Amino acid sequence: MKPYPIANAAGRHEPVAVAGSVATDRATLAAIARQAMIERGLEPDFPPAAQKELAGMVHPAAVPEQACDLRHLPWASIDNDDSRDLDQLTVAESLAGGQVRILVAIADVDALVRQGSALDAHAARNTTSVYTPAINFPMLPEALSTDLTSLSEDQDRLALVVDMTFNADGSPVASALYRAQVNNHAKLAYNSAAAWLTGSGPAPKRIVDVPGLAENLRLQDRMAQRLTGRRHQLGALSLESQEVQTVFTGDALAALELDQANRATQLIEEFMVAANAVTAIFLAKNNFPSLRRVLRDPERWARIVQLAADLKEQLPAAPDGVALEGFLTRRRAAAPEKFGDLSLAVIKLMGRGEYALDLPGGDAPGHFALAVKDYSHSTAPNRRFPDLITQRLLKAALAGAPLPYAIADLAELAKHCTSQEDAATKVERRVGKSAAALLLSGKNGQLFDAVVTGAADKGTWVRLLQPPAEGRLTLGFQGLKVGDHVRVKLIHTDVQRGFIDFARA
Repeated sequence: MKPYPIANAAGRHEPVAVAGSVATDRATLAAIARQAMIERGLEPDFPPAAQKELAGMVHPAAVPEQACDLRHLPWASIDNDDSRDLDQLTVAESLAGGQVRILVAIADVDALVRQGSALDAHAARNTTSVYTPAINFPMLPEALSTDLTSLSEDQDRLALVVDMTFNADGSPVASALYRAQVNNHAKLAYNSAAAWLTGSGPAPKRIVDVPGLAENLRLQDRMAQRLTGRRHQLGALSLESQEVQTVFTGDALAALELDQANRATQLIEEFMVAANAVTAIFLAKNNFPSLRRVLRDPERWARIVQLAADLKEQLPAAPDGVALEGFLTRRRAAAPEKFGDLSLAVIKLMGRGEYALDLPGGDAPGHFALAVKDYSHSTAPNRRFPDLITQRLLKAALAGAPLPYAIADLAELAKHCTSQEDAATKVERRVGKSAAALLLSGKNGQLFDAVVTGAADKGTWVRLLQPPAEGRLTLGFQGLKVGDHVRVKLIHTDVQRGFIDFARA
């Protein structure tokens, strides 16, 4: 029997004992996550053959003679506080005439995880790491993804470097790709790095200790801001994603918190977008196929137009990224407290991205939200299989070697990676809903302030302002539309299925 929490007289959730043991909140959610993985066709555990391969790996990849030695540069990683599967490092150099050189080092995962190996087969099945509140299911074993193939702090590692030069206004000048040995001199976290960049917090210790790092990060930040401004002028959408993070005290679920983008996440996003564009263009110039990450023109554009009309704004009848970005910019200025909810509505109406095979001389769709025509996924090979495929294509092109995949296989992999990514997203959302239901269990009858996040024939959905949990409004939903603020009463939770039901108060 799976662990299942029940409420005590005080309204707190307590896990039921299973087989003589007490199931914690973490164990409850981990069990739900494992079952959700299996139900979605994902493999939660590494098969014996992959574990056997892993046992023979004790050293990082050897450095080939042709690799450059760039360990002296002040490389740094910026990621989530608890991340150890580090895929990228960045560094900048100021050039004459206001130009800036940005280097992105990407972990050379292929150097250890060989195509056709058992580890590769497992990665190809799941195609992505799956992150749930209580347990993560890495695409590659942690002995690799958080150690031997991770760009870990103070460790010499082999990497694929995307070398880019930009004008002062953020326009691209030149780019190159090559293999190099690098060293991560500072493992930084988004929140503390962002606080330092914006002047609202002290410099993390590593920024102080590593000579030249503070100045280098300031230069990176300035160029990232220019890249952001340029992309938004071209129609990139300034959407505000609101990821919900679970907070545990030991193994007990304590809270849900919104994790919003900041200056440090923006810095990394801009450089990754630029690097992913360069890799796609590089493969095309070398007459190689590529897996593109595409987001087609929104099929539900008419709904976005209506959403704008409800706010007394006008959008053209045909999808137009520049016009939509102008609308979003005006709404952020007019009603910043409601912008997150508006962003969520637009994101849902745009639909999901997908992987598409682009053949030499082809014309694959671009990425509507990023306003980028040529775009691959290449910067997270420890976490995403499409990135590992792209890395193999890039290395083959650099070496003048034959194409490592058959065209038909790449076409199937594009479809498979899209399908499995969708499955992984559903697992993450499913367990996130169970975590929210677990936090609210035992609180039936309590009142909450909420905002309507979905209103359609299939149901009306609201998200509480605190905690940021989403559920279905089953009573009193008539006449509500997306963005409306309402007072709701909790009437039911189902942790196993992740259901939360509200009535309008």
